[in-house]
Amino acid sequence: MNNILVVEDDKHVRRLLEAILKREGYHVYKAEDGVEALQILHVQHIDLIILDIMMPIMDGYEFAKELRNANIMTPVLMATAKHLPEDKKRGFLLGIDDYMTKPIDTDEMLLRMQAILRRAHIANARKLVMGKVSLDYDTLTVTRELDKQTLPQKEFYLLFKLLSYPDRIFTRIQLMDEIWGLESESADTTVNVHINRLRKRFESYPEFELIAVRGLGYKAVRKNEE
Repeated sequence: MNNILVVEDDKHVRRLLEAILKREGYHVYKAEDGVEALQILHVQHIDLIILDIMMPIMDGYEFAKELRNANIMTPVLMATAKHLPEDKKRGFLLGIDDYMTKPIDTDEMLLRMQAILRRAHIANARKLVMGKVSLDYDTLTVTRELDKQTLPQKEFYLLFKLLSYPDRIFTRIQLMDEIWGLESESADTTVNVHINRLRKRFESYPEFELIAVRGLGYKAVRKNEE
């Protein structure tokens, strides 16, 4: 069960989000401002933070800055009435992971949360080993004996995602969502291009294969890992 921290000064919004999140199976913690949220983070593991901007004592921007300055990399979904491009840009520059404007569409919020948590799960795994092949998330490298390749970021994330769930089929839309983000302007054909590049890079590796599933998407098959 994932622990979610709702940082919001409006008690009615806090209660609404708490009810929705609990219904979806999340464990919910609440804070009225950034100071109280930091106190909770010192004593409780949190998987994702839903953060308002306009709050007393310490607003969302200041909280995000304090969080990242302290090297706390807990994912942050900012939810606020501020909707101008400069507001969004400021949030991303401070290290938030995604952004929603109020009034909150709760269905969209849940989808964004799921995408952020999946990306965080992949990031936390950090290393993947299959026989003679190892993938290092921190350095974006794939190594097999003396062959070591550093991949472009999106290519690596795509390969790491597929190999983390062997034989599971992912649609192009799912992969676009998780690797490029919900607001990406890239077409889903981008996935095809990256898959083809990965196939060419690793066509001599017997440990895995990337397979297109007609009408559905892609999956990775692990093999020859002895």
